[in-house]
Amino acid sequence: MPGKVPSATVARATALTVNVGAAAWNIERLPGPLAAYYCLLAGGTPRDVLNFPEVQMKAILALDQGTTSSRAIVFGHDGAILAVAQQEFRQIFPQSGWVEHDAEEIWRTQFDTAQAALKKAGLTAADIAAIGITNQRETTLLWDRKTGEPIHNAIVWQDRRTASFCDGLKAAGRAQEVQERAGLVIDAYFSGSKVRWLLDNVPGARARAERGELAFGTIDSWLVWKLTHGERHIIDVSNASRTMLYNLRGYWDDELLNLLGVPRSVLPEVRSSSEVYGETSVFGAAIRIAGIAGDQQAALFGQNCFERGLAKNTYGTGCFMLMNIGTEPQISRNQLLTTVAWRIGDKTEYALEGSVFIGGAAVQWLRDGLGIIKTSAEVETLAASVPDSGGVYLVPAFAGLGAPHWDQYARGVITGITRGTSAAHIARAALEGIAFQVADVLEVMKADSGIAMNGLRVDGGASANDMLMQFQADILQVPVVRPTVIETTALGAAYLAGLAVGFWKDREEVSRGWQAERTFEPRSSADEAAHRRSRWQQALNRAREWEQHES
Repeated sequence: MPGKVPSATVARATALTVNVGAAAWNIERLPGPLAAYYCLLAGGTPRDVLNFPEVQMKAILALDQGTTSSRAIVFGHDGAILAVAQQEFRQIFPQSGWVEHDAEEIWRTQFDTAQAALKKAGLTAADIAAIGITNQRETTLLWDRKTGEPIHNAIVWQDRRTASFCDGLKAAGRAQEVQERAGLVIDAYFSGSKVRWLLDNVPGARARAERGELAFGTIDSWLVWKLTHGERHIIDVSNASRTMLYNLRGYWDDELLNLLGVPRSVLPEVRSSSEVYGETSVFGAAIRIAGIAGDQQAALFGQNCFERGLAKNTYGTGCFMLMNIGTEPQISRNQLLTTVAWRIGDKTEYALEGSVFIGGAAVQWLRDGLGIIKTSAEVETLAASVPDSGGVYLVPAFAGLGAPHWDQYARGVITGITRGTSAAHIARAALEGIAFQVADVLEVMKADSGIAMNGLRVDGGASANDMLMQFQADILQVPVVRPTVIETTALGAAYLAGLAVGFWKDREEVSRGWQAERTFEPRSSADEAAHRRSRWQQALNRAREWEQHES
């Protein structure tokens, strides 16, 4: 007979094990009803059952740390959004092509939005079963292990300051090696060259790193460090796979570390995407941190793309298309990326990815740069005021071109302007430019995977734009499916955290909550789509190789 489990121990949900026949059960990892049953079987009282976290707690808190804003979303058990809070933060541009963030400002906005979301939901930290984290990927920072203070602003994924260094690696013939090991192309986009720059350009940084005084992390690492008051220095496997330092087979790669000049002493511990990493008490009561994934992998999970061949596109600051390719990594022949989608338990799943650098950021440029709209939401109304783009094409290569072109020296171009061109034509061309870039990625993704896609699941802020989604379906010539909950990046992080603590039982339970809100069927002909894409390619060619290569 199992012994009585102390009430205080049950209430704290520490790792409880009871013996049932020949089996040992860890109560904490069981779904709520089973946990309650075995809690009673182990000698707990009904009061203990009510105190058990998976029975008592009402929601999951997702921290969604993006490129231009920090958000916090509270999700109920049905996957519905209970509350949202969001704060934008500064974009720092020290010089042309450089983009930085203040890491402390990121933390403050993320903390404040979490507090605000809980308040809006009418909940406290005691009601939260777990925290899930999703984050802008590749953005890189180094901080002092003792003080916790960053030694420099974070270098953002859009930053191009290391482009010439990456060119040197490619010229030295290292591209194939990097792709085979990391699944990535050599580009300033990824974390590795950014870490090297910090070590070489912040006075004393490399010596301090060699002495073990500095910690490297992507934004997930930074948030966990802050949430745990420096007790955890970790990175999840999906974020690690975006550093250009991590081997797809599951380890920090010494060859890549040597190639980039990054010492092992700065590296975080790599963890799975769904497990209890530790606890935080910063919100007033202990909450388990239990799920982490980079923003695009989290969206793939939130879109329930659990089977090989299922794909989604997220319309955020950039556009990111991912396709689940199963449990074996597949190296692209068309300059797509092979990335870890997630690891749960001992099972790692992979994805092909096409990354478009500028998506929704093009609309922000219309607002902040040109001033032709006051809010991003106004772009659809302005664009809809004209029947078409009037022959105008806008290539938003503000930070170069990502997949499948990978041109670090491309820059933005607007072509086809006449005296009759208006702000509305430019707004419409900006939306269409987003869709054309997505179409370029989908074309090569189908070629790499050998899978004929019958539809594309979409999410992210710009997916709420009906005009953009309809044009996307027209250009792709496949249905575009928008789910009821388009905040799938945060939802994916919530799912990963909830699965780790038994808030949801399994993926089957999670998938029952996914529903399509609207399907956009193609309205234009295949010939019209082909003609428009041909004209887009002409505009694209004018943007290519615009900047002079640095010697």
